[in-house]
Amino acid sequence: MRLICLNGWGGKLHESLIAFLGEADPDVLCLQEVVHTPSADRGWLAYRDGGTDLPQRANFFAEVSSALPGHVATFCPAARGDLWNGEQRYPSFWGLATFVRATIPIIGQQQGFVHGAFSPHGYGEHPRSRSAHAVRLYDPEADHPVTIAHMHGLRDPTGKHDTPARSAQGARLLELTRSVAEDGDPVIVCGDFNVLPDSETFAVLRGFGLADLVTARGFTDTRTSHYTKAGRYADYMLVNDAVKVLSFDALAEPEVSDHRPLLLEFA
Repeated sequence: MRLICLNGWGGKLHESLIAFLGEADPDVLCLQEVVHTPSADRGWLAYRDGGTDLPQRANFFAEVSSALPGHVATFCPAARGDLWNGEQRYPSFWGLATFVRATIPIIGQQQGFVHGAFSPHGYGEHPRSRSAHAVRLYDPEADHPVTIAHMHGLRDPTGKHDTPARSAQGARLLELTRSVAEDGDPVIVCGDFNVLPDSETFAVLRGFGLADLVTARGFTDTRTSHYTKAGRYADYMLVNDAVKVLSFDALAEPEVSDHRPLLLEFA
């Protein structure tokens, strides 16, 4: 089975990203920072926050869904806020999404929040609500279930160090994963955690038998050239001993976001 985990950066590099996904054809895609604007009549809108004005691909979720037509797509919103075209306002949803090949049945799932709750009247103050999604799949080739969970971790303007909120989000991610996984399941937990490798988050997840592949395999960078700040760790993928890792990579090329895609092939 092939799994890709990626922060999609609001679809800013959507042409390259869509082409990459079509070629990679993952069985499961865990995608964070997804924009979903059902009322949008144009490709691009702007996100505004103070002095920030960022282009967003208005129907990013729909475009990825079209690129993976043989997949079941689930969108998990964290907030409903406004995107803009000049002075015209478009209500838009922001969150994460999971895409599972339609031939792989979803036999259990849970979505929830690792921080806050759904924000229906704007994106809210920082640190903003963050969602997570876990699915339990039945792999027909392996004739066995597998549980996969992902989250988009809190962004803190002061850095990626541990905070009480980040410690709590790790515990909530584990709780959500455990609510879906059953004894004996191969378990994979991934996402843009927005923490450093020495974070308490990993101690929490180790308690469930999960170990990180990014640091264990010597990767020191999960960002691309589009990210110019210090602190190159953000994305992680953890597995338990029941996952047979065939290959794993934090892909430096092609650049489809300011984050690298994490690609896992496993049995």
